[in-house]
Amino acid sequence: MEGKKKVQATMPYENALIVGATSLVGRFLMEELSAQGSTVFGLCRTPPENAAHDKWIAADLQDLGGLSNEIPPITTIYSTGPLHLFAESLEVLVKNEVTRIVAFSSTSAASKQQSEVEHERAAAQQFIEGEQRLIEFCEQRDIAWTILRPTLVYVEGLDKNLTRIAHFIRRFHFFPLAGKGKGLRQPVHGTDLAKAAAKVARIPRAARKIYNVPGGETLSYAEMVGRVFDGVGLPRRVISVPIPVWKLAFSAAALFLPGATSAMGTRMSEDLVFDSSDAARDFGWLPRDFHPTFIAKT
Repeated sequence: MEGKKKVQATMPYENALIVGATSLVGRFLMEELSAQGSTVFGLCRTPPENAAHDKWIAADLQDLGGLSNEIPPITTIYSTGPLHLFAESLEVLVKNEVTRIVAFSSTSAASKQQSEVEHERAAAQQFIEGEQRLIEFCEQRDIAWTILRPTLVYVEGLDKNLTRIAHFIRRFHFFPLAGKGKGLRQPVHGTDLAKAAAKVARIPRAARKIYNVPGGETLSYAEMVGRVFDGVGLPRRVISVPIPVWKLAFSAAALFLPGATSAMGTRMSEDLVFDSSDAARDFGWLPRDFHPTFIAKT
């Protein structure tokens, strides 16, 4: 497109800002970009205690105040936290030097639009509106953008999904499934997502596109839980609970799995699978298979 700012493909960006730098993806992206020679600044509510003060910005996206004056010259911004908050903060975060933005959304934007759980539908709508707002902002200012939609993101010991299952397994030595747990999943590791974000920022053909970035293996929910058993180092012991019984008993499960709803059980039988062929074609997306390790205390 004539007049568009070019996306450099030959060298890392000189100055990068990672919004949500202590998130499941952001922490690895900090390391990835630094290893590539970029000057990296991290923005989050509470920087790590041992962080270099000149490379971290303490800020809350819901209350940026006079932050604009604290942000150094930046050419690339990565958003690894809540997309809707990032989109609402663009006027403050983006200065004239910015030529590239890579932001994480979620496949939930598509998969949970019709969820029976109200807050899940609301979250899906937030993702969609955040994407739209980001795209409109960038197009108006001639900034190249890429949106990455991961599936179930995990980092052993840190995430709130599979690590929660690992905690349950370690404590009770079994895990309940609603029905047979035949629904397909594609868990993806935070490290793989960080590498993808760093890569797409330097690939011109990845600009102005939305990509699904699922994990490297498609497996049933039951098998996914089985792999968590393996990662914890315990024999697999899964108890199948009829879905109607699950719906009656989910409130008890919530005592051990905060946030649990009956919809969780229903979804165990639903396929949540996304095509990543365009990501493979455009930037070589090839994430790891699912073999988590929870041997250390989680």
